[in-house]
Order: sequence, then C-alpha cells, then structure tokens
Amino acid sequence: MTTVPFLDVASTARWVARRGPQAVIADLTDALERDVARWEELDKRPRVASHSRDGVIELMPTSDDVTYGFKFVNGHPLNPSRGYQTVTAFGVLADVHNGYPTFLAEMTLLTALRTAAASALAARHLARPDSRTMALIGTGSQSEFQSLGMRAALGVDRLTAWDVDPDAVEKFVRNARELGFDVRAARSAADAVDGADIVTTCTADKANATVLTDDMVRHLAAPGVHLNAIGGDCPGKTELDRAIVERASVFVEYAPQTRIEGEIQQMAPDFPVTELWEVVTGRKPGRVAPDELTLWDSVGFAVEDWSVLRHVRDDVLATEPGLLQHLDLVAEPEDPKDLYALVRGAQTTAPAHHEGARVPVADPA
Repeated sequence: MTTVPFLDVASTARWVARRGPQAVIADLTDALERDVARWEELDKRPRVASHSRDGVIELMPTSDDVTYGFKFVNGHPLNPSRGYQTVTAFGVLADVHNGYPTFLAEMTLLTALRTAAASALAARHLARPDSRTMALIGTGSQSEFQSLGMRAALGVDRLTAWDVDPDAVEKFVRNARELGFDVRAARSAADAVDGADIVTTCTADKANATVLTDDMVRHLAAPGVHLNAIGGDCPGKTELDRAIVERASVFVEYAPQTRIEGEIQQMAPDFPVTELWEVVTGRKPGRVAPDELTLWDSVGFAVEDWSVLRHVRDDVLATEPGLLQHLDLVAEPEDPKDLYALVRGAQTTAPAHHEGARVPVADPA
C-alpha cells in the first residue's frame, strides 16, 4: 500500500518551535533563493481564483520536471470578526512521473513562514544593508513572522507598529518583546513610518485603500527606504498611494499575476517592473543607490509555496518522521484496470446493501 505523508497543524507548529521560527525562515529564504535562481525551468501561471462577496478561494499550481505542487488557500478579510482565520491553506506535492501525491501539509502556518521568507529574500537584494528599523502597518497574523524574517535577513531589531485594531497592536507588541525586539506601539501610520528603513504594509481589507501616503514616505521615512508591500493580493485591493508606485523602483514575483492583483494594478499595463528572479540571477540590478526608493510588490506566488513544501517535506522526513501521519489516498488495486476489485474485496467485511433495493420500513401500527 502506498501511503502519503501528512503534516498537520499541530505537528507543523512543533517542527517550527523545535527549530526556532527565525531559523526556519532563514532556511526557507535560502531554499527559495535556490529555486528562484532556476525560475526559467519552472512552470508558471497566475493562480486560479474564485471571488465572492466575502473573499476569495484560490488554487496555486507549479512544477518542475520532477515534482508538481499546488496550494489551496482562501482570503476572507471579515473572518476574524466571525471567529475564523483570514487565511487558511493546505498544500500537496505529487510525482510528475506517475501523478501520485507524495506529500500533504497544512499551509496556514507555512504560508506565513513562506511570505516572511519571500520578504526576506527581496530585502536581501533590495533593502539598504544597514537597515535596522522596520515599521509595520497592519499587525495581524503575518506581523511576527515578517519581523523575524527581516531580522534574519538584515539584522532588523527595532520595530514600530500601527493597526486600526488596538488589540492587534497590543498582541504584536507583547509577542515582539518576547522575541527580543525593541518595539514601540505607534500613534498613527505616519508615526510608525517616522525614521523607518523598511516599511511593511499588511492589511486585510479587500479595498483600494491608502494606508501609506507619498508624503509619509518622502518626509518621514529614512532616505532610501525599502517598501515591503504584501497586503495587496487580489483585484480591487491595494495599500499604497499611486504616487509612491510611480516613483519607486518596483520589483515583483511574476508580472502577469501582479498586474492583476498587486499595487501595480493601479498603473498602465506597460508600467516597468523587474521580476525578482532577474535580480537573483544577475540579469538586472536590484538597488542601485543608497537613496533609491525600492518597492517589493508581493502578492504571493505558487513557486514560493512549492519551494517551502519541498523543503519541509525533506527536512521532516530526514529528521523528525515521527511528526508525520500517513494517509491512504492512493487507490491501488492489484490489477490497475480493475478498480472495482477494491469494492468487491470490501464486500467481505461490509454489510450487504444492494443499490436501488427497497429498504423495509416497520409498520408504525
């Protein structure tokens, strides 16, 4: 019997806790950089999205010539007010050779880790190397992971935080201090940005919002600030003043998807952007001057999830296989053409029931 290894939420949390979340993000950043460096070998396409009034449900597929993978993920901004997570996800890897699934994992935690790793990779190539202070506008589920990613990549150790929800700010400040950051709750978005070397925007509202204005960036942020815009991820959802995008050097994951979903959906179809793989491979420059305004317009892309799934599968199988469950997902009759044999064999242990037969009903009298 072929069984499929499965990493559930509790086991993922234990794996991250044992490794240390910052170390995990650092390892994922390196793994992602290796995969981005072979970008041209990978199958790439915009995600398949089903939008509704309440949110979006998406499939995100990619593959090389050995391993196929996809992530199933939702994004429902109003979920926390109803007691649900904004984002939940799971991911699957499969063998290209025969199509059989080879690994299944929760990806709610793993998505937060991979988004932090992608931000860290972009900052490694785009932010000023002396960046030490980050402002966070939006302190929801991503915020702690983003902070750890920037500390792993650049040594960022000072944080300012702002959110319209004071409870979310209080949660973040408490967690960030426990993680060893020097953190301050800001009075406003402008107060948070003041003096920041990096500004991360990660808000949940499915709207064309302006959480960061050009005046804030021009007059309050440090010269050569790097903008890590990760909240915009669907049509009709943006966070940045258009004037910021117009004057920044903009870097993206996969332009055909980002033009639909990212900050650059505000711009003309031919607005110039650079895909990060071009920087990683040396095809194009990243930051070219200390005072340059750089923008990582990230919407999340399937290659990032595929890279994380492969890394986690390999690490857990090699070091902590006891964390895995094994699921019977693949039907394997002895004769590949006789699938009904599985039903016939089960009849020896299951109660007899003939399809379409009338089930006797007791006379109520």
